[in-house]
Amino acid sequence: MIDSDVLAGIKSRFQEINQEMSKPEIAVDPKAMATLGREYASMKGVVEAIDVYQGMLAERDDLKELVAEKSDPEMVEMATMELDEINEKIPGLEEDLRLQLIPKNPEDARDAIVEIRAGTGGDEAALFAGDLYRIYSRFAELHGWKTELINGSEGTMGGYKEIIFGVHGTDAFGLMKYESGVHRVQRVPSTESSGRIHTSAASVAVLPEAEEVDVEIGPNDLKIDVFRSSGPGGQSVNTTDSAVRITHIPSGLVVTCQDEKSQHKNRDKAMRVLRSRLYEQELAKIESERSEARRSMVSTGDRSAKIRTYNWPQGRVTDHRLEGDDKNHALERILDGHLDEVINALRAAENAERLANL
Repeated sequence: MIDSDVLAGIKSRFQEINQEMSKPEIAVDPKAMATLGREYASMKGVVEAIDVYQGMLAERDDLKELVAEKSDPEMVEMATMELDEINEKIPGLEEDLRLQLIPKNPEDARDAIVEIRAGTGGDEAALFAGDLYRIYSRFAELHGWKTELINGSEGTMGGYKEIIFGVHGTDAFGLMKYESGVHRVQRVPSTESSGRIHTSAASVAVLPEAEEVDVEIGPNDLKIDVFRSSGPGGQSVNTTDSAVRITHIPSGLVVTCQDEKSQHKNRDKAMRVLRSRLYEQELAKIESERSEARRSMVSTGDRSAKIRTYNWPQGRVTDHRLEGDDKNHALERILDGHLDEVINALRAAENAERLANL
């Protein structure tokens, strides 16, 4: 049985949030309202599940009393049958509720900013970065999400040296975050005449998209440069100073955007990426402080770690964070955007560890 004090504490916090959101001083504070709103949304389903579970326990207690009285044989028989049914349902309700009680990352519900960069391997790495972009575009399509190209630098033989795009949809960051890390590919490049297998790599960074209220950027914190776009583009892309480079002076972060013909649109996109990078830095700092002594079984945030290998000759994708049957997956399915089987296994492993620590 789940500790009733834990459940009471969750319901009490939910009521507190509701009361806080109705206060006039909170209503005029966009940052506080956004934070409370996300917490409220993440807890609503849990509180509803608690109500169902507690209602079932109360009904079970009533039926036990009725059976114990033995006043009416027919009533006792009916109560006994209902009690058996409830006793069968309660374990399943408890298991579902335990999973919902795992502390959720409030950032999971956000949209995502995805950055893919070609690593070792030259032209082949750029081609692989292009493959990853197509995989994620297809994955987003399967989930009914929208993708938005923010900035891209094409490779000389195709693909991308770097590509940044947004993913907009329910729990976009919560699912895409498992893709952060180094992805390795093993295949024979089209330029390889001897048929020798090459190993190349690309890094993926997935950031929760920050809102303006999440990050404070002072007017003197930015250096903004405009310049003429380079690479393929329309008539006005290469002939006007539409590209934008923003430098965040305190952190040294630099974001460039030249995908749009409009300087204003490029500036807006660059600011979105900059806010998200700054926001992620702050989140990483907080998480590091919270879990300094904890070692996670599923490393979802270490971009320097090799997380997955795409082996073309063997038609196999291996996720190095998983074990057993969950470790290997069919290459063709992954290339077609079917990442759910991998991500669900990673989430299950993470949930198992977190349940054990509750």
